[in-house]
Amino acid sequence: MNSNQIFFQFIGTKIKFILLFSLIIVLLQCSKTDSITGEKVLVEPNAQAKAKEYAEKGGGLFGDINNKKSSGTNYEFATSNVLWRATFKSLDFLPLVNADYSGGIIIYDWYSENLNSKEQVKITVRFLDNELKSSSIQVSAHKKVCEENERCVISKMNEKFSNEIKETILNEARNIKIQEAKKEIK
Repeated sequence: MNSNQIFFQFIGTKIKFILLFSLIIVLLQCSKTDSITGEKVLVEPNAQAKAKEYAEKGGGLFGDINNKKSSGTNYEFATSNVLWRATFKSLDFLPLVNADYSGGIIIYDWYSENLNSKEQVKITVRFLDNELKSSSIQVSAHKKVCEENERCVISKMNEKFSNEIKETILNEARNIKIQEAKKEIK
């Protein structure tokens, strides 16, 4: 045997060793250990079978596409949020334009106390947090004044008015919390 043949035989042995090692690594990757139980979990290598399994469990790329899970809705979350409920209760006399719990905003329509009023008020409430505290909500109010020839001027109202609305909502939320606590005690 000459030196070239020995060299190629040595390289061939190394390549076989690398291929064998790579195959072992790939096979080991097919089974994973559950981080909670410590048990070995076999991973499905067939992508279609894996997708079907996730869809049956209610998971996957698009979530619960078969509606097999009884998932909660925004309404269910909204009924548990005391600030959200207090806002609706406090401002129930205002006409509602939009209420988006997931976006954290309630927008009321223009309102005036009497039909012939030239002034109207519009209120928007933004929810910044679910906790019952002053910094959890932001109230903004706008005023529209219309002249007889239907030309209107819209301006932002002063912070005092917005803060009064905010305090009304917070006080109502506290009252709701107190009533809920009394019900839990009984």
